[in-house]
Amino acid sequence: MTETDRGPWIVGETSDETSPKQTGRERVRAALRHRILSGDLSPNDRIDLDAVAEEFGTSRTPVREACLALAQEGLVRVAQRSGITVIGVSPETIVENFALMAALSGVASQWAAGRITHQQLLRVRELHREIRVTAASGDDIATLNWLFHREINKSCGSTRLQGMLGDAGRMIPQRYFELFPERVPCSLDEHDALIGALARGDGAEARRITEQHFAGASQMLSTYIAQATRNGTPLK
Repeated sequence: MTETDRGPWIVGETSDETSPKQTGRERVRAALRHRILSGDLSPNDRIDLDAVAEEFGTSRTPVREACLALAQEGLVRVAQRSGITVIGVSPETIVENFALMAALSGVASQWAAGRITHQQLLRVRELHREIRVTAASGDDIATLNWLFHREINKSCGSTRLQGMLGDAGRMIPQRYFELFPERVPCSLDEHDALIGALARGDGAEARRITEQHFAGASQMLSTYIAQATRNGTPLK
């Protein structure tokens, strides 16, 4: 479960990119990463440093620093002559990322089932109620969903696992429910089942539900990106 800009579907622990004191470099890095992962920036697209700097009201330096960081993540290529070129992400990579998130999040849910406190469980239930109300009104549930999954991840009691989730989650598109609003009803039912498993202390079931939570997402997202790549433009 990821957390960039407080809007991804699945999140680990808080990173610098979710801080209220986010730097210009962090804002640009998060935004460009999202555009690449969601297909808004396609492979071989060029990133214009001046245009991005103007968009974010900053100088070229933080934009270039953000691109260098994205190059370390394998999302862009920085060359002295050709500038900054998007490498993008393949459907195969998306499937791999979701497989990693499924495994890590499944373990987190399993551990949380045995360690979650009464207050933490109440908070998870409260967030789920808020998600249902927000979804019913047609509003964006991304931030609430982020908080819901973060609370479960925090309940696993392992700082190391939370850090691993955060690292893996940064490679998942932020606004999953914007791309696939039809996924919301199924996701909410899975939330209900997950809360039930946590309340019963059933770690095996909590892990199974969480991994299932990712299975449909992986297939839908890889298909989305594959089609966007074939068309040469992102799907809207």
